[in-house]
Amino acid sequence: MEPTQTLADLSADQLREGYEAGRFEPGEVLAAVGERIAACEPTINALWDESVAAARPAAEASAARWRAGHPLSRLDGVPVTLKENIARAGVAMPAGHAAGDPQPEAQDAPIAQRMAEAGALVVGSTVMPDWGMLSSGVSSRHGITRSPLDPALTTGGSSAGAGAAAAAGYGPIHIGSDIGGSIRLPGTWLGLATLKPSFGRVPLSAPYLGRCAGPLARTVGDLVAAMDIIGRPDVRDYSQLPPLTGGYGADFDPVGARIAVHTDAGCGSPVDPEVAAAVDAAAERFAAAGAQVTRIDPFMDEELLADVDRFWRVRSWADLRALPVAEREKILPYVRQWCIRGSDISGVEVLRCYHSIQRMRQATVAATAAYDLVLSPVAPTAAFPAEWPMPFNDPDLPMLHVGFTVPYNMSEQPAATVLAGYTGDGRTIGVQLAGPRFADPQVLAAAAWFEADAALPAPRRTVGTAG
Repeated sequence: MEPTQTLADLSADQLREGYEAGRFEPGEVLAAVGERIAACEPTINALWDESVAAARPAAEASAARWRAGHPLSRLDGVPVTLKENIARAGVAMPAGHAAGDPQPEAQDAPIAQRMAEAGALVVGSTVMPDWGMLSSGVSSRHGITRSPLDPALTTGGSSAGAGAAAAAGYGPIHIGSDIGGSIRLPGTWLGLATLKPSFGRVPLSAPYLGRCAGPLARTVGDLVAAMDIIGRPDVRDYSQLPPLTGGYGADFDPVGARIAVHTDAGCGSPVDPEVAAAVDAAAERFAAAGAQVTRIDPFMDEELLADVDRFWRVRSWADLRALPVAEREKILPYVRQWCIRGSDISGVEVLRCYHSIQRMRQATVAATAAYDLVLSPVAPTAAFPAEWPMPFNDPDLPMLHVGFTVPYNMSEQPAATVLAGYTGDGRTIGVQLAGPRFADPQVLAAAAWFEADAALPAPRRTVGTAG
């Protein structure tokens, strides 16, 4: 049975059109989102903080602005969520783990401030796994976050709650973060449109090598709407890029576009044939429309993948070691064991791994510089069971599933995902579309073109339905 469509399922542009025409008001949309949260949340577990009631005054103020014809932005009155590691004044940031007693934050992060200035309705903060170092929704503090498409399956991670909220219809726009695939992995495993922007394009309170924040949504149009608000400089982010000229909307003409495709990462887990076939079919669509499509060789290797994993282990070991001994035991055992493998790595080895990351950046730029767009899988496999911390479940192994995603974090290039197909048993498959650094609008435009040309049936939510 198809789930009942409500105001919670409308896109940001559909909400804007409805507000302009007076067909409905932000308070009604907020109520619909609240009902959806009540129906889905007991199963999917997407929210750390639920703020529907707290958003009612903002919804009333937004309604008054729309009636007067003076909205603050195209997101005025639009429900959104923010990942729990994006600070909101008055809300604690536990970083996904059960250790310590996190206290409410004193002020908004840049993203939260931009959303408030735009009149968006923040309906909650979404959960993540411990320190964001899992590609699932398994957390020592929050428990298990499940897919609204099939609660037996993972959401992906670490933007697990953001992905679940997007797929469930907790409003149209959800902001996550990504250091090696954490926005894009929920994209492929939940059938979402997502964007990991160019490094420095969306301001962060605490920038770090490879880390970005960006939107997850059900349509590419909502990614553009989100980026127009959050993708602006803020002096608090010392890695910020200069302002983008012209906004995030752009046109894409496939005729003559230089497009590369590869379905072998050169490292990590082997690619499932169904995943590779979906990516190849996406490339064929571009070629049929007039693009110049070239198959390229892998530019990653096992050493590069192992070295970035080792670098992250040392960083997370430092976080674990900073906790009191009794508190360390509260960290998820999988993550704790993964961190401990970084405890005896020397400073010289850490520096070697850092230089290896720079080689990864060099290799990625060299392999992709001749192309307007690079198509690849997001992950080697489709969604795995929700209870698994990782698709391979061995913390002694490096992260075998990020060979397609992590290079673009380290090269600082934008990379989007969009639904590309389904496995024979109905699991979603996304295609990753990466472009040159700073080409965020062009990557979004190409993703929008593919979304429209493929016209695939949307994933079906099974949680919170009447039948």
